[in-house]
Amino acid sequence: WAELSPLRPQVLTFSRDGTPVRCAKGLRVFPDTSADEVDPLHVLLYPGGAGTRALAVDREHLAWVRAMRARTPLVASVCTGALVLAAAGLLGGRPATTHAAAFDELAALDPSILADTSARFVDDGDVITSAGVSAGIDMALHLVARLENPSTALAVRKHIQYDPAPAG
Repeated sequence: WAELSPLRPQVLTFSRDGTPVRCAKGLRVFPDTSADEVDPLHVLLYPGGAGTRALAVDREHLAWVRAMRARTPLVASVCTGALVLAAAGLLGGRPATTHAAAFDELAALDPSILADTSARFVDDGDVITSAGVSAGIDMALHLVARLENPSTALAVRKHIQYDPAPAG
């Protein structure tokens, strides 16, 4: 998106302390900065993965998520990232989705969440959640269309050669 957009959005990654993060399957993500040094954001995109369970009970991290939410106009999550948003109290009484295997956990964290078990993503205005894995691509393209325009989202979709197959 940053390459195809006339708006030239800045996309950055960060970790708690700015050090690399090892993902569940061994991939290492080298962040641009630390969480403490992040300037105000337009969108906070919270990823999913196995690490979300530990973060959903980390009081310090949940306080940070709430503080970021207070100064960020739009928060989005992919997959089980919704569990952390729920644990931080950001999804109460709202429609949301997550990975299909995590709906029971989502309900246990906050029974007031209106879980949509069939949606690829749920846009509730200032909070967007996506279902598992590839649904994050659908949500990302929706974000591009929403923040910029549908033609840029289509250009991004073509650039990444994403052509969702019809169900069946």
